[in-house]
This record gives sequence, C-alpha cells and structure tokens, in this order.
Amino acid sequence: MIQALAIIWNPSDGIQIGFFTLHFYSLMFLIAFGTGWFIMKKIYDRENEPVEKLDKLFIYTIAATLVGARLGHVFFYDWNYFSKHPEEILLPFRFSPKFEYTGFTGLASHGAAIAVILVVIWYSKKIIHKPVFWVLDRIVIPVSSGGVFVRLGNFFNSEITGRPVSSTFPTAIKFIRDEDNLSRAKAMSITGKQDYNQAYDLIAKDPRFSDILAAIPYKHPAQLYEAAGYIVVFIILYYMYWKTDARTQPGLIFGVFLVLLWTVRFCVEFVKASQGGFEGKDPVLLTGQWLSIPFILVGFFIILRSHKRKSLSKN
Repeated sequence: MIQALAIIWNPSDGIQIGFFTLHFYSLMFLIAFGTGWFIMKKIYDRENEPVEKLDKLFIYTIAATLVGARLGHVFFYDWNYFSKHPEEILLPFRFSPKFEYTGFTGLASHGAAIAVILVVIWYSKKIIHKPVFWVLDRIVIPVSSGGVFVRLGNFFNSEITGRPVSSTFPTAIKFIRDEDNLSRAKAMSITGKQDYNQAYDLIAKDPRFSDILAAIPYKHPAQLYEAAGYIVVFIILYYMYWKTDARTQPGLIFGVFLVLLWTVRFCVEFVKASQGGFEGKDPVLLTGQWLSIPFILVGFFIILRSHKRKSLSKN
C-alpha cells in the first residue's frame, strides 16, 4: 500500500542575499533560460551555426515568452478584468482602488507558445536564413526542458494548484500560501502580523491557529504532475534529435512536441483547479484544455506532412 505524504507546503519567498531576495520563481526562470541556451549551443555547434545567431534567438525568445505569456493570460483568462483596466496589462501595478505594486501575476503558456512561434518565423527568415521547421524542430527541445523549471517555480509559489483531494491521497499537499484559500492580507489579519511570511509561519506551526490550518484543503500538486510530464517530453525529443534521423525530416520533432506537450497539459487539467477564462460554469473542459486541442491537432497534421515529405524525397 502506498503511504500518503500529506505534506504541508509553506516555503519561503526565496534565497536571501543581503538586502535582496532572489525569489524561487525568478530563479527557476533563470535556470530555464540558462539551460535552454546551453542545450541550443550544443545543437548549433553540431549544425556549425555561429553562436552570434543563437544569442539573437535567445534574446528574442525571452522577450516573446514573457510578452506572449502575459498577453495570453490577459486575453484567454482574464479579459473581463483587463478590458476595464488596460493600463495594467503591461505594467506591474494596480491603480484602483489604491495604487500598489502587484508584479505580473498572470502568465499563460498558450500565449507564450504562439509568440515564440511567430518570433521563430521572423528569425528563420531574417537572421539564420533557414526553413522555419529547421528552427522549430530544434528550439522545442530546450522549450520542453524550460517548462519543467517554470512549473517548479509555480510549485514554489503555491500557484496553479490542483483540485482538493483527500489527505490520504499519496501526493496530497496542503498549500498554505495558496491565495485561493488564504490570501496574504487574510493571513496577516488573522495573526495580527504585519509581515505575511511571519503570518503564514504562525498558521503553519502555532497551535493557536490549528483550526485555520485544518480548514485549508489538501490538493493535487498539479504543477509537479505537469513538470514530470515535461521531463518525459524532453527526453523523447532529445533522443529523437541526437539518436535518430528525425532532425532530417522537417517538422517531425516539432509536431511530436506539439502533440506530447499539450497532451500532458490537457491531461493534467483534469486535476487542476480552474484558472478562469471562457470555460463557463460547470465546464466539461477547462479553458486550458480547449486551448490545448488546436495545438495537438496541428501537431498531428505536421507529423503526417513530415512523413509525406520523407516519402516523396525517397521517390
């Protein structure tokens, strides 16, 4: 019988460096992009492409990822709010009911995917002068590895959590800092502390707040499920590029990426808490699943086309 972990998850914000805190989410992004550059450097070396062209791709991809992910969240998940507060779309501030720094609290991977594909199309024509699929077949390898670290960042942030589950479930986790259950303001109000870190720590450890702690539900760690799935996707794509002739079939690796990665996303959504969007009340599928279906279908189409191109080339 599998023993339930029943973890109480209450991590710190990050690593304290003097007066500066390196947040774990930011650290995961840095690791994701750093690892991605290293993987692409190996690929460009193999293809005898200069690192200067890779550096440009790296910069454009970072910009596309951040802007696309932000706009994806705005338009796919929270347009009702941002249509009334357009100034907050690209600014990390809230102006009403009072001015406050909020950071960019909403990022959507579907938006990032669209933006990166558009940038790659431009890059392939203007910078590297190779077919679009040549770039896409290679860039999806570090992208899949980057997805692992982004989801780990979500886990540290206690965001994009799963649905409530029994404490006896093998992977059940109580996310104390999940804003959907216990916001920072509420935690400080309950404990009387002016620092939200101290407030959460008290709720996690002080017997006086045991009722508050007990009221926080255990949930599926959906971020970890998704990260595990992306590890498998990365291994498959990496193997295809380095150990098979898939890289010689334009679009094949990219098509497999679309099918596998968005299938992982589609499946994990079944245990993920709703993030809003256009799914409506009591939806059959969540917004993230509806957005994943077109990527999966396009992926199958590209795979079929790549096989046809290979057959034609043999004839």
